[in-house]
Amino acid sequence: MRIGHVLGAALLALGLAAGPAAADSSPSPSASDGSGGGAPSQAGTSFRTATEIQQGQQATASGSTGDYLYWSFPADTGQRPTVRASVKLPQSHGSQTWQLDVYDGLRRRQSCQYGASSRTAEPGTSSVELACVMRTVRGWAEPWANDPLPGTYYVRLTVVDLGAADLGQPVNAEVRVDSKDIGGAAAVDGSLGKPLVPGIAVKSEAQDDGARHPVLSSFGSKDGWSSGWWSDRWVWTAIGGVLAALAGVGGYALTRGSGRPRNL
Repeated sequence: MRIGHVLGAALLALGLAAGPAAADSSPSPSASDGSGGGAPSQAGTSFRTATEIQQGQQATASGSTGDYLYWSFPADTGQRPTVRASVKLPQSHGSQTWQLDVYDGLRRRQSCQYGASSRTAEPGTSSVELACVMRTVRGWAEPWANDPLPGTYYVRLTVVDLGAADLGQPVNAEVRVDSKDIGGAAAVDGSLGKPLVPGIAVKSEAQDDGARHPVLSSFGSKDGWSSGWWSDRWVWTAIGGVLAALAGVGGYALTRGSGRPRNL
């Protein structure tokens, strides 16, 4: 009996050890399957269906020549975003021109400071590289201005000129957005009440007035939108004031002389 109990305990231990091993050997969903943490592997087809990406992510998408590919990303005050796109072309194709456009939350096209946002791929070219360095995002602007403001920005990638024989050929696209913090060098007085983000969703809970109110985008800066009165420009202003005061005191000490003239 004692031997039977020992054998039963050994078999039970082996079963418990084999259980987790079998569970670990089962395939887990990858990031491309839509599980959390991975970069997006598809693009939207319009502004409303644009795929959300964060800065620093390498988003990919498969499509056909003639498709409009859309992504969206957040940009905050003091940042100067740089959008880069790479399109891998089929082995055999004719001359075609690809274009990268960036729009703000009001769907106004934003101009690029520099970078090749439109390029022509000659026959035999395997890929085409596009880039757009935007202007620095401001915290406030006049209503008539087209200045970039904090909020959601849309990236649109498409071919604008190609032959009819190349229409519908498969292509692979990669998009990445990075930003450089400019800080107080581009700071302005004033702040934006709310970032320019899409409000196509509505809150599920009822409000006091019984209406359904739009909500902001589901993504943004990690620490919240930083539009406000503070910037490092205040530090440099204070330093400049101190240096000006010291220069005034030093100039007075050099020009006041040694006192009253001796012959008086």
